[in-house]
Amino acid sequence: MLYGIERASVAKDIELIIDYPSRIATMLLNDEIDMGLVPVAIIPQMQEYYINGDWCIGSNGNVASVCLFCETPIEKVERVLLDYQSRTSVQLARVLLKEYWKISPELVDGGKDFRDHIKGATAGVVIGDRALEQRHRSPYIYDLAEAWKALTGLPFVFAAWISNKRLDADFIKAFDEANRQGVLHLDEVVAANPYPYFSLHDYFTKHLDYRLDAAKRKGLQLFLQYLEEIQLDLSPILNRHV
Repeated sequence: MLYGIERASVAKDIELIIDYPSRIATMLLNDEIDMGLVPVAIIPQMQEYYINGDWCIGSNGNVASVCLFCETPIEKVERVLLDYQSRTSVQLARVLLKEYWKISPELVDGGKDFRDHIKGATAGVVIGDRALEQRHRSPYIYDLAEAWKALTGLPFVFAAWISNKRLDADFIKAFDEANRQGVLHLDEVVAANPYPYFSLHDYFTKHLDYRLDAAKRKGLQLFLQYLEEIQLDLSPILNRHV
């Protein structure tokens, strides 16, 4: 998506800020930015929100980069460390632990260097590049998007382009086209970003699904319903790290 945005004419109309997901979410909630590719779990915290365009960060099954890692089978897990860089993944893990795996381990803020503590009966929710690296370290890997698909039969949306105000329709149309162009140039993106831990071509084409279609919108609404029904705390314990 950045590949398309940075090369599109719409780039001259925006100030592009790059940071990890939970930080961008905080900026949107604080009205420091107008729109962000943010974790969808912040939606219930927003007084006003708009999901813009037809592109997202989603998955229709195994996403590979958002997983619960452990040294034991999940039914033996007693404690789960939560990744400070994410909001949606942490909330999704809480939903799945309760509704899918039907266990209630202690949930703990992982802090910045928590992966070394994933051992014994302590598991960890890890996202992004670090999750792709962790796949080489942990014997048990539970993919959260895959578990969501098994629970609901629907794809999952991790992040979408969300604004806290209504934006100009022509701008959104141009921005949407910039996203599309980025997705059309995946080979160039892979070539420019060598990565030793996981095939980025497979990751971008087999694990991530960028189109915000009707099925993903239905999955998103169901996820928000789960958040409401189990009354999760949507001012995460992660806040002291953002």
